[in-house]
Amino acid sequence: MTVEQQVIVERRGCAGFIILNRPQALNAITLQMVRDISAALDDFEPDAGVERIVVTSAAERAFSAGGDIRWLYERGRAGDYAAQSAFFREEYTLNARIKRYPKPYVSLIDGVVMGGGVGVSLHGAHRVVSERAAFAMPEVGIGFFPDVGATYALPRLPHRFGVAMAATGLRARAADMAALGLATAYVESQRFAALREALQRPGDTGAIIGEFAGAPPPSPLLAEAPKLASAFAQANAASIEAALKANGSDFSRSLLEMMAAKSPTSIAIALRQMQLGADLSFEEAMRVEFRIVTRVCRGHDFYEGVRATIVEKDNRPRWRPPAGARPVPGDIDAYFAPLGADELNLAGEAA
Repeated sequence: MTVEQQVIVERRGCAGFIILNRPQALNAITLQMVRDISAALDDFEPDAGVERIVVTSAAERAFSAGGDIRWLYERGRAGDYAAQSAFFREEYTLNARIKRYPKPYVSLIDGVVMGGGVGVSLHGAHRVVSERAAFAMPEVGIGFFPDVGATYALPRLPHRFGVAMAATGLRARAADMAALGLATAYVESQRFAALREALQRPGDTGAIIGEFAGAPPPSPLLAEAPKLASAFAQANAASIEAALKANGSDFSRSLLEMMAAKSPTSIAIALRQMQLGADLSFEEAMRVEFRIVTRVCRGHDFYEGVRATIVEKDNRPRWRPPAGARPVPGDIDAYFAPLGADELNLAGEAA
């Protein structure tokens, strides 16, 4: 295996290992990685000798810090929307495949997981985190929106934490991930190597993980749950901000500061996603996200957000409408409109 491979696929004992291997880019997910992971799942599914899939990282600091945003930005600036659409169509299809995969799918998260990395980890049956893990969906800060299945997953988190994460980019640490159900097991980082070895032997996947799992520390975020749940139960950004101001806590003020820096359009889209998502199947949620991304990639704020945070790094995005303004509801409706013949179609859809 060579270091140039973005994904290393290996059969180890009775496990199919998928190793994310772009450490210099913190495993930002590329189209080639999507295709390599999809091909690996195709190969492992009919193999009776493969009992489980194990997804892990060759990067020291991250499981995956997101998608390949710079490439998507450059494609859009060049007017190559077809390439963007191909990426998201294949990525979202992979996310749905992971959700329905018939064999245990284990994600070993020993570092940060955000954006596109969430799409190849959160929807599997087992999400194992170490004390070094952190979770975030910070897309509203670059004029984008929480995708890769966030429309389905985040509204189902307790205490409206998912809504808060979608609208602010709020980060959850390992203890918070365990408390909120984003993780299914907590294993100390120093035991991950032994866990990887153990997962190569036959047996019940959950029981093997349980041999290494321990009790996570208390979750700092849960202490904020009552006020957060009340604020993010509100219907729109203005009402949420008013509730946070009324709360008056340091935590509420920090959330207000986060929202003030984000794209008003992206926040409005994210809140609409959270309202719809709790009643959608996973496949329906992915179809909604494909509708949104098709419009976002032809709009303004995504390119302005990436310019300000990644390209020129002046951290002074000029949103449309500007920070503090409220998008017209009809403009937000347009992001969710059906695409007709261009809809995302997923094979083997389930309720």
